[in-house]
Amino acid sequence: MIRLKNILKMSNKFKILDLFSGVGGLSYGFAHDDNFEIVAGNEILPDMAKAYSLNHPTVKMYNCDIKNLEIKRDDIDLIIGGPPCQAFSTAGKRLINDPRGQLFQEYYRILKELNPKLFLFENVKGLLSMQKGELLQTILSLFESLGYKVKYEVLNSADYGVPQLRERVIIIGTKLNKDFEYPKPTHSNKKDDNLKPYLTLSEAINDLPLIKSNEESFEYKTKANNEFQELMRIKAPEKLMDHNSPKNNEKLVKLMECLPDGGTPQDAPEELRPKSGFKNTYCRLWWEKPAPTITRNLSTPSSSRCIHPKAPRPLTTREGARIQCFPDNYIFYGSRSSRNLQIGNAVPTFLSIALKDSIKQHLK
Repeated sequence: MIRLKNILKMSNKFKILDLFSGVGGLSYGFAHDDNFEIVAGNEILPDMAKAYSLNHPTVKMYNCDIKNLEIKRDDIDLIIGGPPCQAFSTAGKRLINDPRGQLFQEYYRILKELNPKLFLFENVKGLLSMQKGELLQTILSLFESLGYKVKYEVLNSADYGVPQLRERVIIIGTKLNKDFEYPKPTHSNKKDDNLKPYLTLSEAINDLPLIKSNEESFEYKTKANNEFQELMRIKAPEKLMDHNSPKNNEKLVKLMECLPDGGTPQDAPEELRPKSGFKNTYCRLWWEKPAPTITRNLSTPSSSRCIHPKAPRPLTTREGARIQCFPDNYIFYGSRSSRNLQIGNAVPTFLSIALKDSIKQHLK
């Protein structure tokens, strides 16, 4: 057993345990607020754990299976994290006892043992429809059995300034004698005098070089063109990181060259169209719209829509990081596929900041 014991220092900060921490997207907002201290994280994948530690060197990272993490009671105020959705391949009320629900079981176990004031549980929107909603109700009931007042909402990251339409279920449980208030949107796709318009892909990445297939660049194309780019480039390294494109075959490059903004293979000559694929594969992104939800396959044209709106290639790792609102000095680790997995699985940092602000208000 790996034990987390006696690592907490006396302070006035709210102390956090980050489970299923990934590369640190969900913890980002808390890590950059002096009211919080992330004392430990747990992540099973070595490259993800390494990347987390490179960006959060003061956090004790436990790179192990969560079932081997034994946590002795200490003053943890907040637990954050969300098991991968594969944890919910089990049936209804048997969730806690079924080995297929083991990841959720471990989250539940640690929550029960530590009894923090509040927890944040994040997961895919599909959780709402699994087993016709019965699974969600089972999860909520289990949390409530620990004495938490529990509520959930589906939040769209684009509503908080993220250049991406990415919806996630956010479950909050509190033991404080007041209701938790979710963050109010700051952006909208409707004309509203009180809200900013959605951030577009162009606004997110148009300062990055328009490289072609099998090219890379270490220099910015232009100066920062807006507030978002300025934020992304704070403390940016001298050389642009992770902005390189995979080498695609000649026929695929020709297909990508034929696609208009937001185009599909049906816009290309028939001889270039792929013989297989889904409706949203081999498709261009829109330049003046937010990106759809990006995945670990953001550099694979045959995956969900991920071809650059202006260049005949898929997104680069750095462009994916921008879409997830990771600043340009954020370090990813390992191969291209490993780095893209770290990005595609993450919670956008701007959503993390919005949730952090609401949690801070609640705790105070």
